[in-house]
Order: sequence, then C-alpha cells, then structure tokens
Amino acid sequence: MIASPLTRIVALRMVTEDGDRLAHFYADALGAQIEGVSAIGAADLAVLGVSGGTRWRLRVGGFAIEIDRFDEPGEAYPADANAADLRFQHFAAVVDDMTTAFDRAIACGATLISQAGPVALPAAAGGVVAVKLRDPDGHPFELLRFPADADIVWRESVPNGRGILGIDHSAIVVADASRSRAFYAAAGLAARGGSINRGPTQIALDGLGLDSVDVVPLFPAIDRPHLELLGYHGIGQRSTAVAQIVDIAATRTVWAAARAALLRDPDGHLHELRSEAD
Repeated sequence: MIASPLTRIVALRMVTEDGDRLAHFYADALGAQIEGVSAIGAADLAVLGVSGGTRWRLRVGGFAIEIDRFDEPGEAYPADANAADLRFQHFAAVVDDMTTAFDRAIACGATLISQAGPVALPAAAGGVVAVKLRDPDGHPFELLRFPADADIVWRESVPNGRGILGIDHSAIVVADASRSRAFYAAAGLAARGGSINRGPTQIALDGLGLDSVDVVPLFPAIDRPHLELLGYHGIGQRSTAVAQIVDIAATRTVWAAARAALLRDPDGHLHELRSEAD
C-alpha cells in the first residue's frame, strides 16, 4: 500500500547501458533538451539500493525524462515483450503534426510496435491519432495527436504550438484493472473518464491480435501528466516476471510525495517517491 499520497508526476526515469546514445536519440527524435549529465546522488542510490551510476537529464515538451546508467548493469529489454506485457510502460508525447513527428522518429532509429504507422482511433477512444514505437533500447513510447478541438490546452502552453507539445500520460499494463484502480485510488489518484477500446484500429495500434482493452486514466492533484492503466482482455497466461532496478525495462515513475521511497504496484511497476521538500 502507498501510504504517502501521490500529488504529481515529476519525471520518468529510464534505464540504459548507453546514456549518450539514448539521450541523443530523444534529442534528435523528439527535440528533447539535454540539460546535463551527473553522478546519481547518494540519496537516490540509497532509495534504489544500488552502488553507483550516471544520470542524463532531459526535457521533452517541458517534462523531465531522466536516463540512468548503473555501474552494475542489468538485463536488456526482453526481446519477446509486446504491448500487453506486464512490464510494458510508455510515455505519450503530444504532437501537432503526426506525419512530421512520426517520420522524424523513424529516421532517428525508432522501431514500430504498431502494425503500420499512425492509427486514427474512433471517437469512443478519444478520436486521437496515435502510434506506438520503441527507442533503440526497446523502451516503448507513443506519439499522440488530439483532434483539433481537443488539444487547445497544449497549443496555449507551447510557443507557436509547434512540434512536441508535452507529455500527456504514462501508461502501464495491468493484469486486473479493477484491482489496480483500487490500489492507486488509495494513493490519492482519481479515475476520470475511461473506456473499453476495441476493434481493428486497436489491433493495429498495439500490434497484437487482442482487440479489447480497458483504458483507465488516473489523475493526481496536479493532473498533467497523468497515469493510465491498460487492462487487456483475453490475454491468457503470461509471464509474471518483474524488472529489477538495474534492468532496461525498469522504468520508474517519479512522484512528488510526503516522503522518499521506492514502491512497486501489484504488477511490479516501479514508483519512486520524492519528498516535496527536496
């Protein structure tokens, strides 16, 4: 149980074995700003239970993405993991020109999760155009374009409204959407909206034979970006393996909270709590 309420997402932290390569991928593919490189601080190392490492600090549309390379490396991103794997976690970058953003990401070395490129989802699924991809390490990410009448908040927050407008959410795959919704409600996140996305467009987006998924948006007090649960139907038996801290798949959501801690949710997703006093 998360005893300290989660008030806002302050960063995502990804793991790599080559920080320079991954940082420059996001700079080239998404226009991220590389703000600096430094040793991971002693307090963070103590929370993580690791001996040392280096951190690259980036900004994507004003949001912090941090890339950690640990002195004792872990396992590569599982080659057989797909969009319904319990280790799956992506961030969704909002764009104002999907064609340009997609072409740029592919040219920089991103690979497709979606079957054949951007997919226009039906109105019941938000009417967005979306595509799921992987970076050179295997981390998933999504490009997302809202309908013209729905994305004004992004355009108002970015000069000239061009390029990557911001990070809308981070999505995690869960085995039981109801169980996870209750877990996060106890941590102070509020469920708003939600849908069951199904049909051929969902199949194309996820690159799977599964056409039905519960989508549960969960919002902290400061609600952008937010967390999203993805509960796939009909998945059958799947691995219950969880990523270890030093593994490439061990993306951590960093939250402002009352105290510093490292926690896992019921499916093994990692959450790093950072004291708001820090």
